Amino acid sequence: MTRVLQAMAGARHGGAEAFFTRLVPALSRAGLEQRVVIRENAERAALLRAEGVDPVQVRFGGRLDLATPLRLRREIRAFRPDVVLTWMSRATDRCPRSPFVHVARLGGYYGLKYYQKCDHLIGNTEDIVRHLVDEGWPAERAHYLPNFVAGEQAAPAAREPHYTPRGAPLILAMGRLHPNKGFDVLLEAMTELLDVYLWIAGEGPEREALERQAEALAVKPRVRFLGWRDDTAALLAAADIFVCPSRHEPLGNVVIEAWAQAVPVIAAESQGPGALIADMEDGILVPLEDAETMARAVRYLFDNPDVAVRIARSGRTAYEERFTESKVVPHYLDFFERVKVGD
Repeated sequence: MTRVLQAMAGARHGGAEAFFTRLVPALSRAGLEQRVVIRENAERAALLRAEGVDPVQVRFGGRLDLATPLRLRREIRAFRPDVVLTWMSRATDRCPRSPFVHVARLGGYYGLKYYQKCDHLIGNTEDIVRHLVDEGWPAERAHYLPNFVAGEQAAPAAREPHYTPRGAPLILAMGRLHPNKGFDVLLEAMTELLDVYLWIAGEGPEREALERQAEALAVKPRVRFLGWRDDTAALLAAADIFVCPSRHEPLGNVVIEAWAQAVPVIAAESQGPGALIADMEDGILVPLEDAETMARAVRYLFDNPDVAVRIARSGRTAYEERFTESKVVPHYLDFFERVKVGD
């Protein structure tokens, strides 16, 4: 049986961090023998323990943090893994050299500075894998392994706590409140959608600026900033349409989450959503930075509910074919088995 140590040096919240807390328990359920090391985070540790995984917590601090590399070395020596999978450049950089196969997972278009001592790299989209090869990484050591999301249908989140009338048209957006995510473009689109409410689930450095923008555009009475949420399935079930306005989105995990809940998707044509979505089949793609076209797409789906239903059903089919736990976990297990023997 393959033994895998996973090390995650992630932030408090984020897409990679959320997938990590899904993947680790799923691999355990599939029978993988693993040890898990995470950056100190009581919430993430509790989530993993609830799934039967007891993580080791370390600082993953800056260059003066000498304790983390020593602890990683000790955990590796005690566990004797066949494969060490590191998440984030800091965990990769702190990983010692040893007689194991070192794999790093990348969820974006990063440079390879911190990954040179790795044996293999994982990209969670085919385009990221192409980027790695274009940057000079050997093609035979670059691998595509997609994310998965939970597919259980959730009960809709209540609208009343967010002062949203029952029956009012409702769109949802999710993600870190960062300029890359394009929420400012979505707020501009809201000026053309006078009867529509918007929920934005996420937290980040742009929150105050976005709230000021919503007020300046006179859309704030119909916009709700929900903060970081763990009940994404329930939020999606409450929404009529999901919108991903990102300027830069390597994967578009939120698109897959919307597909899983059979919610119609509109997305700006950034890298991830542009590769995932077949336009007018399982979603609608609009140009980047184009608030007017985004608003027209939202209005089109509200005015054509039969199209919205068809797109939502096609999205659910795409999810079931490519992005379920049962589809993705066997790929990870096969990958670990192959690389540990040097294939």
